[in-house]
Amino acid sequence: MSAGLYQAIRGMNDVLPSDVSVWQYVESVCRAVVGRYAYQEIRFPVLEKTALFQRTVGEVTDIVEKEMYTFLDRNGDSLSLRPEGTAACVRAAIQNGLLHNAIQRLWYVGAMYRHERPQKGRYRQFHQFGVESFGVSSVQMEVEQLLLAHRIFEELGISDVIHLEINSLGSKDCRVRYKAALVEYFHQYRSLLDEDAERRLQTNPLRILDSKNPDVKKVVANAPLLSDYWSEESQGHFESVCQQLDMMGIDYTVNSRLVRGLDYYCHTVYEWVTDALGAQGTVCAGGRYDGLVEKLGGKPTPAVGFSMGLERVVLLMEEQESRQFPLHAYWILVGEKAQAVGMQLAESFRDQLPGLHFEVNVHGGSFKSQFKRADKSGALFALILGEDELASGVIGVKNLRERSSQQSMTETEVIALLKEA
Repeated sequence: MSAGLYQAIRGMNDVLPSDVSVWQYVESVCRAVVGRYAYQEIRFPVLEKTALFQRTVGEVTDIVEKEMYTFLDRNGDSLSLRPEGTAACVRAAIQNGLLHNAIQRLWYVGAMYRHERPQKGRYRQFHQFGVESFGVSSVQMEVEQLLLAHRIFEELGISDVIHLEINSLGSKDCRVRYKAALVEYFHQYRSLLDEDAERRLQTNPLRILDSKNPDVKKVVANAPLLSDYWSEESQGHFESVCQQLDMMGIDYTVNSRLVRGLDYYCHTVYEWVTDALGAQGTVCAGGRYDGLVEKLGGKPTPAVGFSMGLERVVLLMEEQESRQFPLHAYWILVGEKAQAVGMQLAESFRDQLPGLHFEVNVHGGSFKSQFKRADKSGALFALILGEDELASGVIGVKNLRERSSQQSMTETEVIALLKEA
C-alpha cells in the first residue's frame, strides 16, 4: 500500500539523514585528495543539447538509443539530462576558452541520468565524481590519475576490495587494423551472435567484446587481441605506464579484453573493479581520450580522465564497514537552568572542537528518557548537566560504547577527552 499520494520516481532515490554523513565523508575525501593534486572544481549544467551526447557518446550506443532522458523544450530544441560528465566538461572547457595553450586539471561531482533497469548500485539518477586533465600527452598524466584514484580508495578504507584492470587501445591506426581483424573474425561466427552483437558488428565491433551474453562471450574468448596490433610506440607507451605503476607499488591486472568503443579514446584505458557488489563490479573507469576536444570543435588537445560511481563507493563502504560516522556527544540537560547553561556550553564546545558533532536534547523529559535518546542516537558520549553538576561546576560524562561508570569532569577535561575521540 502506498505510504502517501506521491512516490519518488523509480530509480531516483532519496538519501536519508542516516546515510548523508557517509556521502558527505566520501565527497570530502574526494575533494581533499584532488586538491592535493592541484585539480580545480568545474560546474556545468545538468541539461545539455542532445547533439552533444550524440556526438560524443555515439548515436548507436545503448546510452543514446535507449537510456537518455531527452525532450523538446518550448523552443523546439532537443535537450537531454546529462548521462555522464566528460562530454559536458569538455564542452564547457572549449566554450569558456580554458584550453588555449594551457594545461588544465579539472574535477566535478554531480547527478547523472540514465533510463536503465534499477538494481543495486545502478540507478536512474546516480552520482559521479570525475576528473579530467587537458594539455598533457605524457604517460605521467595517466599514472598521476591512477595514483589519485588509488589514494581516494585508500583514504576511504576500501582499497583492499578494489582492484585495477588496465589495457591499451593503442593509436587510431592500431584500432583501425584491429577493427578490421575483429569484423573478419566475428563474420565466421555470425550464427552465434545475438541481435546486439550483430548490430555492433556493423557499427562498432569493439563493443562486442563487452557482451554479457554467455554464448557471445564464448566466441569473444578466441577473438584476436588488440595487443597484437599495437605499434612500437603504443607498446612502449603502455609498458611505461605499467613500469611506473610497479615502481609506485600499485597492483594491477592487464585485461586484454578491456576496451572503449569510441574512436576518440586511445592508449591507456582502465577500470577499478570489485567482487563485493555482485554484477555491478565497476567502481571507477577512465582512460586517455586525445580525440574528443577536436571532435567537439576545439583544437587537437591530449586529455585523460576518469569517473567514479559514488553510489557504488558508498555501498562498498557500508559493506566493509570501513568507517563509522559517529555523533561524538549527546547533551542530556535536566532542568530549566541546565537547559540554558547547557546550550551555551554546547556552543562553546562547537567553537573549540569544529570537527566534532554534538546533539543537544531539546525535547525536555526525565533523565531516564533523555538517556535512552542519547543511547539511541549512536553518540560516543553522553554529556550530563543537572542540578548537582551545576552546583559542583562539572559535567557528567558517560561513555555509551563501553562498560564504564559515569565520571565528573571539568569543561577543560571534557574537551581534552573529546579531542582524543
